[in-house]
Amino acid sequence: MNLFTTFKIAASALKSQRTRLNTISSNLANVETTSTPEGGPYKKKSVYFESTAIPFADHLQSSMNQGVSGVKVAKILEDDKPPQRIYNPSHPDAGKDGYVEMPNINVLKEMTDMMSATRSYEANTTTIKSAKRMALKALEIGR
Repeated sequence: MNLFTTFKIAASALKSQRTRLNTISSNLANVETTSTPEGGPYKKKSVYFESTAIPFADHLQSSMNQGVSGVKVAKILEDDKPPQRIYNPSHPDAGKDGYVEMPNINVLKEMTDMMSATRSYEANTTTIKSAKRMALKALEIGR
C-alpha cells in the first residue's frame, strides 16, 4: 500500500467521524427541545457508516492490492422511539394532561459516543502523522 492510499483511508475516516461528532453535538444541543418546525420534540439522530472501495487506479501502482477500503457515512437516521413523557404542567408545551413530550436522548450514552468518536478521530490523525514521519525517514535514507 502506498503512502497516498494511507492518507486517503485516514482522511475518509476523519471526515466520517467529523459527521458523527456533529450529529452527536446536535443531539446534545437539542436534549430539551420540545417543539421543532416538523412538530413534536426533537428526534435523536444516529450516523451509520459503510466501507467504500478506494478507486482501482490507486491500487494499480501498489503491490498490495488486497481490497483496501475507506469509510463513508451511509446514512443519518432519526430515532423512531416514542418521546419521553414527563409530567410538568407549567411547561409551555405541556398537553392538557400536564405531560410534556421530551426527546428520547440519553445524555450519558451521547457523551460516551462522543468520546468514542473523538478517540477514533485521534487514532486517524496519529495514523496520518505516522505515515508522514515514515515518508520523511524514507527520504532521509536517500541522502
